[in-house]
Amino acid sequence: MARSSKSDGAEQVAQFVEEFALLCEQGGWPRIAGKILAWLLVCDAPQQDAEQLAAALQASKASISTMTRYLIDRGMVERCALPGDRRVYFRIRSGLWSHLMRERLRSVALMRGLAERAAALVRDKSPAQRARAEEMASFYAWWERELPALFERWEQQVAEPRPRRRS
Repeated sequence: MARSSKSDGAEQVAQFVEEFALLCEQGGWPRIAGKILAWLLVCDAPQQDAEQLAAALQASKASISTMTRYLIDRGMVERCALPGDRRVYFRIRSGLWSHLMRERLRSVALMRGLAERAAALVRDKSPAQRARAEEMASFYAWWERELPALFERWEQQVAEPRPRRRS
C-alpha cells in the first residue's frame, strides 16, 4: 500500500525534529528542548501553545512547561499572545541565530583566555606539553580574530534589502 505524500511529509518533519533534538542533546541540552525548538522552526503557525506542543511532540505538559522556561531563560523562545485569546503561546525569538552566534563568540574568547593560561602554566615544561597548550591557544586566537568579521558580514547581508522575486 502506497503512503500519501501528506503522511510522508509528517514523517519527514518528525524525523527532522528527532535529528535536531539529538544534535541539541549532543551539545548538552535536554532532548525535549531541542524538539520544541525544532518544532517551532518548522510548524505551520509561528506560535504554539503548550497543548499544541505536547500533542505534536508526544510529550507531557509538565515537560513542555519546564523546557519552554529553559528555552525562554536562554533567550531562544519567547512568550506571546494572540488578540482575543487568553492562552500563552511560544515562538522562536526574532534574531535567535544571531543571538546564538554572539554567545559562541563570547565562548571562543573565554576558551582563548583559558588556553593562554594553560600555555603559561606549561611554559617551562616539556615541548610536548607546550605544544598541546600552544596549539589550543593558537586555534582559539585565530577563531577569535576571524569570527567577528564573518558575523559582521552576516549582519550586513541581513540588513540589506533583498530584491523582489518575479512570479
